[in-house]
Amino acid sequence: MGVYLNPGNDKFYKAINSEIYVDKTELIQYTNRVFNTMQQNVCVSRPRRFGKSMTANMLAAYYSRGCQSEKLFDGLKIKEDSSFSKYLNKYNVFFINMQEFLSRSKTVEKMVLRLNRILMRDLKQEYPDVDYFDEEDLAESMQDVYQQTGCPFVIIIDEWDCIFREYKSDKEAQEQYLDFLRDFLKDKSYIHLAYMTGILPVKKYGTHSALNMFDEFSMIYAGPLAKFVGFTETEVRELCEKYHMDMREIREWYDGYRFENCEPVYNPRSVVNGMLFGSIRNYWNMTESFEALQTYIDMNFEGLK
Repeated sequence: MGVYLNPGNDKFYKAINSEIYVDKTELIQYTNRVFNTMQQNVCVSRPRRFGKSMTANMLAAYYSRGCQSEKLFDGLKIKEDSSFSKYLNKYNVFFINMQEFLSRSKTVEKMVLRLNRILMRDLKQEYPDVDYFDEEDLAESMQDVYQQTGCPFVIIIDEWDCIFREYKSDKEAQEQYLDFLRDFLKDKSYIHLAYMTGILPVKKYGTHSALNMFDEFSMIYAGPLAKFVGFTETEVRELCEKYHMDMREIREWYDGYRFENCEPVYNPRSVVNGMLFGSIRNYWNMTESFEALQTYIDMNFEGLK
């Protein structure tokens, strides 16, 4: 088990053992359905505090061969699905928080170099006996591992868009990053699932071909993932009954999202804190700067035109 390759399930364990945990494991049904298909590249974009990282942690705990997670899913919905055992803990998973790498690098170029070196280190530690053609080429080395072991890769990237938020006027840096993602992810037979989360939509950068293989599910179009964007009204009503909160008041404050073929969806951060603290407030926007919120609103508004 490495730091970024084949992580453990500690983060998912923490989530399901919290006082409030709402079961969203049925999302795994969708990722299993698109696994190793033309729809295997999934990007989820939504504001902060909508459970993006928690979902990424869940997928890592499920797919990573670096842990044994069957018991963690006891009593959860995905355990009853026929695909559960087929994909459980059988894959090489790279789990990358891109913001972590960017914050430790002065430029995008240095970030990409650092990321390549660290992921390559994990790969060699996990597979020391593989005959690597070029130990400085991460993509080629992943192909070597796949050819010699037969074990495919799952790539999970959290905060994929941090470069575009922090280098929003630097087109050269943005294209350098997109070129890295293209070389890392696009048309690779050894990758059977790529799952990215972020605030900004991929379509904003559609003029560059690096990410055109991704299906995107956003606050504008959530598609089959709509009920996983936040807490559904049924889930919130159950919490209100447990914590003796007024459902009508919760609806007035937090019921702001409507998706096709889905009941109303609520912001999870606000609902959880409202239940735990017994106080109705706008919790989710306290963790995001006005500039970042405005960027997300503007970009999604453009999508409605």
